[in-house]
Amino acid sequence: MTALWGGSKVLAATVGGVTGASDDDLGHGFAKGDEACLAEAYRRWGALVFTVVRQAVGDAEEARDVTQQVFVGAWRGREGYDPRRGSLKTWLMGITRRKIADALTRRSRHLRDVEAAAGAASGGEEARTPLADTVVDSVLLHDELERLPDPQRVVLRLAFFEDLTQAQIAERSGLPLGTVKSCTRRGLIRLRRRLEVDGGASDG
Repeated sequence: MTALWGGSKVLAATVGGVTGASDDDLGHGFAKGDEACLAEAYRRWGALVFTVVRQAVGDAEEARDVTQQVFVGAWRGREGYDPRRGSLKTWLMGITRRKIADALTRRSRHLRDVEAAAGAASGGEEARTPLADTVVDSVLLHDELERLPDPQRVVLRLAFFEDLTQAQIAERSGLPLGTVKSCTRRGLIRLRRRLEVDGGASDG
């Protein structure tokens, strides 16, 4: 976060008394563009935002990225924050929910692309059942990915969480492109079956 906010200068600004400010005073300072209030807001609520995001997206690295997006987005859009209408914490959590939705939408869209590529590689039969909507609604994705064998797990994690194309996955992993495609197809089939099983169990 510090790199995005100007490094140690911003964090050092918290020494000037903001750390002891009330939430109301912090909110008013934030709205006025006080960078020390931005750093203090992150100190107070950064862990909360990260925890909420982590539970929603199921991946720590992605959760860190989304947490950064929340605070950077809040700072850039601070003119839209009115302390008289609610606390800074509540406003930040509203931004958090929107950023989570954006992250899941991006993952869903990319997953559809991955499924389409897998379907093209296999004649299209295995990828007809939509997995993306199930994944967006399921917190089981991370755990289920961990159950996949290598290199299926590696390939799908690079696709889901790093938003890489199959060609990029091949370059990153050192696997032949044909192997990446087959691992994608087999991994999607296995993952879909696992999620369907888990979904059926939860319905019962």
